[in-house]
Amino acid sequence: MSDYQHEVEELERESATAARLFDVRRIIGGLFVVYGVIVTIAGLTASDADLRKAQEININLWTGVGMLALGLFFLVWLKLRPTVPPTADELRAAAGDGPAEG
Repeated sequence: MSDYQHEVEELERESATAARLFDVRRIIGGLFVVYGVIVTIAGLTASDADLRKAQEININLWTGVGMLALGLFFLVWLKLRPTVPPTADELRAAAGDGPAEG
């Protein structure tokens, strides 16, 4: 293989890594998990006065558990169906620089 082909393969590997790193599901899932932990802790440490304000429903606890569940859903989804970056041929075809047929 030529040096050019090695460079192209290296760029494709870096592109795949960048696509996985900046997947929106990872960002959303991570934020929901972090905030879910914080809100769940706030719910577990709620005082009786806080519960009376909310008609004896621990809103922070339930919201925190819901946020944790949603965040974990996004992270599991990311793990089960990872992002597949387009190949160089697909990018060329999308740009209109594909090989001429005929």
